[in-house]
Amino acid sequence: MKIGFIGAGNMASAIAQGLVDNQFSEAKDLYLYDIATEKVQTFAAKLGAHAVADPQELIQIVDTLVLAVKPNVIKGVLQEAKDEILTNQPLVVSIAAGTSTEAIYEVFETDQPIRIVRVMPNVNAMVGQGAAAVCGNPHATKEDVANVIALFNAIGKAWPLDEHYFSIFTAIAGSSPAYAFLFIDSIARAAVKNGMPKDIALEMATQAILGSAEMLAASGENPWTLIDRVSSPGGTTVAGIVELENNAFIATVIKGIDATIQKDWELNQK
Repeated sequence: MKIGFIGAGNMASAIAQGLVDNQFSEAKDLYLYDIATEKVQTFAAKLGAHAVADPQELIQIVDTLVLAVKPNVIKGVLQEAKDEILTNQPLVVSIAAGTSTEAIYEVFETDQPIRIVRVMPNVNAMVGQGAAAVCGNPHATKEDVANVIALFNAIGKAWPLDEHYFSIFTAIAGSSPAYAFLFIDSIARAAVKNGMPKDIALEMATQAILGSAEMLAASGENPWTLIDRVSSPGGTTVAGIVELENNAFIATVIKGIDATIQKDWELNQK
């Protein structure tokens, strides 16, 4: 399968690198286009992939077309590429946030079936630990969706998800890395407040949260079961958890997720 990328920024580069590193694709089957010509040529040469000078040429070659561009330019990109897409009929995969499969299809102004799969990845794909939601439009086959899920499993983990839930996924996986970074930084700052150097505290806090996430994923347990295992009666952990809840820790996190979902709904309506 020949895979082409229109847009070769950080996310597209992470996907392409992950496909090769995890032997999902051979580098020779990857084609990249970006307006930043020198940058994409350098990356393609390093990876062993092809840098293509023209997006129309790329579409003529590939079986799967990944649109890795910003939401504010995706419709313009599609307008320029739609004739080639209609002629060559690649599977169209979009990772543009807040752009529905229906909105993409409408750009083509046709009744011709176009297979479109929408993906919401997250920034952790850049270290091979991404989380991605995947859905197809009515013209995309089950095989199309399964192939895209396999593609994104090469850089983390992907799930099929009804498009109705994409705003929720944006909050709990797309935006949540920022919340996790904030939590880690807050832990480190508390250590600084009590006299520990920030660089050491940040490294320790990061490792603790990384290990905790891996332990939860490996255990299959409910988070509260693991909390109980860490919490000795009358101990330090219980004291900290009680103080966090005295300040509405759980409710505040939920409010943050709610605000993210609401904002994503508003952007989708625009």
